[in-house]
Amino acid sequence: MLNPKSAKIGIAQVLSPQRAMPLVIYNTLTRRKEPFDPISPNQVSMYCCGVTVYDYCHLGHARSYIVWDMVRRYLEWRGYSVRYVQNFTDIDDKILRRAVKEGSSMEAISETYIQAYFEDMARLNIREADEYPRATHTMDGIQRLIHELEQKEVAYAAEGDVYYAVQQFADYGKLSGRRLDDLQAGASGRVDGDSVKRYPFDFALWKGAKPGEPAWESPWGLGRPGWHIECSAMVRDRLGDSIDIHVGGGDLVFPHHENEIAQSEAATSKPLARYWMHNGMVNVGGEKMSKSLGNFTTIRQLLDDGGIDPQVLRLFVLQAQYRKPIDFTDMAIASAQNGWETLQDGLTFGYRHGKTLGWSDIENGDLGDITQMAPPQKEATVQFQQAMDDDFNTSGALVPLFELAKALNRTSNMIIHAGESDRDGDALRQQWDTLVCLAQVLGLQASAEDVNQPKATLDATEIEAKLQQRREAKQAKNYAEADRIREELSQQGVVLVDQAGGNTAWHRA
Repeated sequence: MLNPKSAKIGIAQVLSPQRAMPLVIYNTLTRRKEPFDPISPNQVSMYCCGVTVYDYCHLGHARSYIVWDMVRRYLEWRGYSVRYVQNFTDIDDKILRRAVKEGSSMEAISETYIQAYFEDMARLNIREADEYPRATHTMDGIQRLIHELEQKEVAYAAEGDVYYAVQQFADYGKLSGRRLDDLQAGASGRVDGDSVKRYPFDFALWKGAKPGEPAWESPWGLGRPGWHIECSAMVRDRLGDSIDIHVGGGDLVFPHHENEIAQSEAATSKPLARYWMHNGMVNVGGEKMSKSLGNFTTIRQLLDDGGIDPQVLRLFVLQAQYRKPIDFTDMAIASAQNGWETLQDGLTFGYRHGKTLGWSDIENGDLGDITQMAPPQKEATVQFQQAMDDDFNTSGALVPLFELAKALNRTSNMIIHAGESDRDGDALRQQWDTLVCLAQVLGLQASAEDVNQPKATLDATEIEAKLQQRREAKQAKNYAEADRIREELSQQGVVLVDQAGGNTAWHRA
């Protein structure tokens, strides 16, 4: 598999996509799709709200960072130069509680889970950001921004804390659509317990130091920043007053991104971002994923304990519209597994059959390297771009990929059984090159090493017949026979997932 760090090299030149067709993006701020028009021609500044580093990344993180990796890759394929910044929140109550629980320090906990983050993302073929600013490394910028907000009288100090006065920002609520009057009515007369606030919905920019907690010197005394001001300062320090695209999970629209806008735009009098993009949430078996429901799962649990191929998880995410909720179920993963097997067979076609087809570079170590490929502008490429230009419609973009893969797989079966192909080798090479390059834009990759992975020797019809035999054995209470069939299928690379109601899903390992 290509190194995620170097995978962007040459992507924009590989297929030379048509720029005449407009790319449209759904903008959360305006609640409609808009043509993409960056601040500087051919350059894109993009900021992603990153993780709070107190635990291993979970399925929701996987979805979010796969989506934004896909967006970044596609923009680069479209010919844009993308500067992608993603922060780490490394000072937070959750980190401090974890440190106390483990008898450790905030710094040690943060470093542990930052490293774990990089390991998990690399397995999902998510390329590293251009920069990863940390809140604790941005204290000067944070304090400077708070001071500016004080000077503009939209922030006030109170007993060692500093608060943002939301009533002083006329556009507060423009991202989420929430109005202060509605929020006040929804509070049902409840009074915030912190009496130093001037208004219940004012939020902390700086928090006075508490005993035993890390603290930094500031004009307001020892303390630490609030969560929202951290991102505003990091965006400004790394990308400037205004950026092209600000992204994050749908759960960040309010209050985090709403408060970012209020802080940044009150200070600069400029739009913080032209486009706001948010991915939908992840459900597990129809319910919201949460630790309290017992359906919370980390990326490591999915890949290691669950035995899910990282590319299967990536395909599962990309099969859905990025703004909509997705439901993680055994059936959905089984479907993604079968889909990935089809794509993987197509992506490895050249390694398996290039010699038979007379490809001159089959022994070349660069075979399969997208920077060395130059497939023509064909119907598949146009169909792919039309789908992706419509607010990154990955489900539509996958259609031509599956069509290419299935066509190559039919030829593969002919070569295996007849020893030769009835199709022109050059045409097949163009088809394979196109599939490999377009799949790479989505971060879906296979390598020569994947050719040697064990495959199930049974086809779908034979597997279903085995499942029927197993159902009959269980109905006859012959559980030993049922277990034997499960083991037989397992040895041939078929994993069974028993479900409620007596149904059994299956996927190839």
